[in-house]
Amino acid sequence: MKLYLGFVVLGLVLSGVLTGCDTFDGHEGAMIGGAAGAAGGALIGSAAAGSGNRGTGAAIGAVVGGAGGAVAGDQLHDKKK
Repeated sequence: MKLYLGFVVLGLVLSGVLTGCDTFDGHEGAMIGGAAGAAGGALIGSAAAGSGNRGTGAAIGAVVGGAGGAVAGDQLHDKKK
């Protein structure tokens, strides 16, 4: 049940992120950084969580990593301009 809830939360967050803006012009770094951060955060969250909480850990890690990666990617992309 907990794993299912984690996937539902992850799906809702990803749908909000993907439909929140109609264009990413000028923010390509945020998109790439967010995707990389979410993937890395999910892996770290799953590994750090206890054996019964891997789905929840992955969902929380994906949200936190995705947000951090998006901010970092956007800042790095802006510096290159």
